[in-house]
Amino acid sequence: MIVHLPLRRLRAWITAPVGSAAEPPPPRLRTLCERLRPALRAGSLAGSLALGLVGCSEPGGPLAHEFRAAPDAAASAPEARATAAGGEAIEGRGEKPAVLAALGALRATEAERQALQALYAPQGGSRWWTDERGGLTARGREALALFAAAADDGLDPADYQARELQEALARPAAAEQAATLELRISLSAMRYLRDLQAGRVEPRSVGFKLHGGGPGLDLAAQVRQLATAPEWGAAVAALRPAWPQYAALRGALRQYRDRAAREGEAPAVPVVTRVRPGEPYAGVPALRQRLALLGDLDPGRAAASAVPAPAPAAPGPAGGGRASTPRYEGELVEAVRRFQARHGLEPDGVLGKATFAALNVPLADRVRQIELAMERLRWVPRIAERFVAVNIPMFRLWAGDSTTATSPPLAMRVIVGRALDTETPVMFDQMRYLVFSPYWNVPRSITRNEILPALRRDPHYLERHQMELVRGERDDSPVVAATPEALEALARGELRVRQRPGPKNSLGQVKFIFPNDASVYLHGTPARELFGRDRRDMSHGCVRVEDPVALAQWLLHHKPQWTRERILEAMEAGRPTQVNLGRPVPVLLFYVTAMVMPDTGAVHFAQDIYGHDRRLLEALARRRPS
Repeated sequence: MIVHLPLRRLRAWITAPVGSAAEPPPPRLRTLCERLRPALRAGSLAGSLALGLVGCSEPGGPLAHEFRAAPDAAASAPEARATAAGGEAIEGRGEKPAVLAALGALRATEAERQALQALYAPQGGSRWWTDERGGLTARGREALALFAAAADDGLDPADYQARELQEALARPAAAEQAATLELRISLSAMRYLRDLQAGRVEPRSVGFKLHGGGPGLDLAAQVRQLATAPEWGAAVAALRPAWPQYAALRGALRQYRDRAAREGEAPAVPVVTRVRPGEPYAGVPALRQRLALLGDLDPGRAAASAVPAPAPAAPGPAGGGRASTPRYEGELVEAVRRFQARHGLEPDGVLGKATFAALNVPLADRVRQIELAMERLRWVPRIAERFVAVNIPMFRLWAGDSTTATSPPLAMRVIVGRALDTETPVMFDQMRYLVFSPYWNVPRSITRNEILPALRRDPHYLERHQMELVRGERDDSPVVAATPEALEALARGELRVRQRPGPKNSLGQVKFIFPNDASVYLHGTPARELFGRDRRDMSHGCVRVEDPVALAQWLLHHKPQWTRERILEAMEAGRPTQVNLGRPVPVLLFYVTAMVMPDTGAVHFAQDIYGHDRRLLEALARRRPS
């Protein structure tokens, strides 16, 4: 519907003194009149001609959208953009727009000021979230609700002034304060989008060889896109990390926050020396409650089979030996095995020191582990192709065709670097080739710290371990006899040690190379019995894989001539064979102590073997927005 207005009446509304008894304009035209008042202060309609208002009451006129009958303030996205264009034309010829004028007093970094300038200047200071009186538009209400719900993504609503902005809205605001409120909402939106996508801590500041995505984000463009998106929820979801693991952890976070709120219903499990399946244990009722709360025991079964606390029992290894003491058996043992498997423990059903400790970890700590895992996933680049990923503290590898797939087709156990001295670094690189029947070129540090002392004790050490001294860095470098003079040259760094290909080679029979500064790679191992251990941080920094044949097959799928039989033949050839990948495959060595397993959907937790969780918590505590 088009409202036809006599220009005389429009002029009267615009030039009337503020607070006069003159008839005020209708609410839907009040904003337009306030915009035109500075430009038409002289009381002449010539200004309207200069501003392109001729024919404004005609359909399709330059400001026809201002005269459309609108049911409420929540205009559609195209109409909102048209309003912004009109605001630029009107305010650009008069006073400096209020929003841009308020920018100088805003508490923000220089980069944030530049982003806000880029957001508002092209639109002539037109607003995205509020009206000129400081009231919220429908989109503004959605923005504040998003900040208030930041904890759903493991973020802190206080970082985005969620409460302060709501309190500011409750107070009457002058024009300058209303403009500042508009800027504060946009500033919070920029900070939220930056933290959501790139994380709150720069990964290299905590020792991770990853490049955070913060510097490359165009926050002004993203805020503009979000403010004008037809579907708010879909627009926000599209900006979250694309890994399915992130969405899965988001669900786990809700689940564990709910469990933490109900932790008082399940008291701590009484700790004793050890309880084997079938033995009496006075802590059975508490154990049932705890396992039900954690989801490892069906709550209905736990309630139906709950046993009242027995009378004091005679001393014993399990806290009691009397007939009245309940036994630890049946479905309770199976629930404990499920719990152990989810927490990186041997699933033998035996209640021992490690299992008791894991059972009694406060659930608020588990919530923090999930939040830290989500923070680290924000550092991971988006990958739209085949990839290999290793979660260091969980000692697991996955290979998949796309990060958008919920269940990668290949998974296996791995061995990683020892805590304290030879940690496996967190990094992202590109795998470029494989080497079957490889030499093991022993790193200088291992030569200096392990092999030279062993050689001084045992002159036959090299021979027994199928090792040799060589001069040069190539595979065809000349071999040097292990004379006393050669050992001295080795100590000076003039020679190096390598291990010949074969079944005793420390790399196994294949290595997977993604060139990097840390000289870390994936490889097999002759010590396959080590994969049966629960804690597997025992390498010198490289990653040993449980099934190198399956990984080689997966990587060489594009080379049909490399069948399983040919791969096995090359692995046993006794001479190195390099096979280049047709296209590099991204390799991610990452570190999270909370993860939703892609195959089962169960939430798993791991020990913080390298102390990275502690350091990240400290880094988060040190930073605060301006």
